[in-house]
Amino acid sequence: MRILLVEDELDLARALISALERHDILVDHVSTLEMALEAVQSGVHSVVVLDRKLPDGDGLRIIPDVRRAQAGLPIIVLSALGAPEQRIEGLETGADDYLAKPFLVDELVARIRALMRRPAVLADMAISVGKLSFNLGDGTATAAGEPLTLTRREVLALEVLVKRAGRTVARSSLEEAVYGFDDEIASNTLDAHISRLRRKLSPAGVEIHSIRGIGYLLRAVA
Repeated sequence: MRILLVEDELDLARALISALERHDILVDHVSTLEMALEAVQSGVHSVVVLDRKLPDGDGLRIIPDVRRAQAGLPIIVLSALGAPEQRIEGLETGADDYLAKPFLVDELVARIRALMRRPAVLADMAISVGKLSFNLGDGTATAAGEPLTLTRREVLALEVLVKRAGRTVARSSLEEAVYGFDDEIASNTLDAHISRLRRKLSPAGVEIHSIRGIGYLLRAVA
């Protein structure tokens, strides 16, 4: 799972990133509303965790814009403004959940996972290609019914490939999905992840084809 964290308190942001990554959640961090609106255009995030008191305004202000950029994207407001009327304001503005500071990281993780179990998200949660089944909610995959052990980046790459099974995925799109905004990407790093993923998928009746100069394509073995 990959989330967008919109938080200008850098110490809190660093602590959250470290804690969430221990739960296998990849975090992209931005500190302003302007940066957040640019980030959601990528369409790679499963959840937005949004602070209210940001340098360029109240986080609630961008909720309608986030909805226009990616309909159905869950939003959790995380704020020191925790009075009942402020929580109500956040929910009525369109947030899916509202968590007042201070909070427990485990509670935030639980709320993120609860949002991912909503009926609207569950409707298309499982994708099958050949003998491969991939669960969009928790990133688990099975090959012919047997669970696959995948790294976090392999899960992110596989999610993009199965969503577009039978179609070529541009290399740039895969890199955008697999690596955080601040990650430095060596020229052959993605190829190494795809190579390992290809080997792990061999019992699943699917193949990942390299399309020279363009990207990759996942399809069931004929």
